[in-house]
Amino acid sequence: MNVNFFVTCIGDALKSRMARNSVLLLEQLGCHVQFPEKQGCCGQPAINSGYIRDAVPGMKAQIAALEINDYPIISPAGSCMNAIRHYADWLVDEPEWAMRAAKVASRMVDLTSFIVNQLGVTDVGARLPGRAVYHPSCSLFRKLGVRDEPLILLRAVRDLEIVPFNAQETCCGFGGTFSVKMAEISGEMVKEKVAHIMQARPDYLIGADASCLLNIGGRLQREGQNVRVLHIADVLMSR
Repeated sequence: MNVNFFVTCIGDALKSRMARNSVLLLEQLGCHVQFPEKQGCCGQPAINSGYIRDAVPGMKAQIAALEINDYPIISPAGSCMNAIRHYADWLVDEPEWAMRAAKVASRMVDLTSFIVNQLGVTDVGARLPGRAVYHPSCSLFRKLGVRDEPLILLRAVRDLEIVPFNAQETCCGFGGTFSVKMAEISGEMVKEKVAHIMQARPDYLIGADASCLLNIGGRLQREGQNVRVLHIADVLMSR
């Protein structure tokens, strides 16, 4: 199957391993991955901060970059994908652009959803010995409805024990610009999240949204906790 890959800014600048492993995983599963070279920031920071008008040129550039073909657009980050899915709402006063935005949005698919629901794969042959907790990001399970797919794939990883932890679906406190505007509240939220995680005594913290992993991973590091933070693409490429 031909697919496009939407890397996101975090994947490009901070989590290149995640981006690389996402592409390698798709190729391993038989996909021909194309990278629309003109893709850029989805505009989420500006949108979340209320600068909608300033974000419009970026939205239009992104639409133009992603509509070069009609292949599925796969992304390893739910928050950025959710931002693109709402472009049509912000472009409602420009019907042609809103229509183009809606067409692009209809092709956006989360990495794990694509593997499980479209490729029909639940076991990618991964192996990772140890004990892990999975953090479900708000963008994935609240906004996009992706709840079971990451866990289906993780439970098939050989020698990996997935354990629950208290208040698992509570926000980690990142929330994009929320962590900047409401830093003290955000800090307390991630502190609580880490306390719950450590009660489970995991070797790994796994997530499917890099922004949450950066936030929780930063707190784990500041506390000196010996927990390895992995995006699900990294886990699924482990052998």
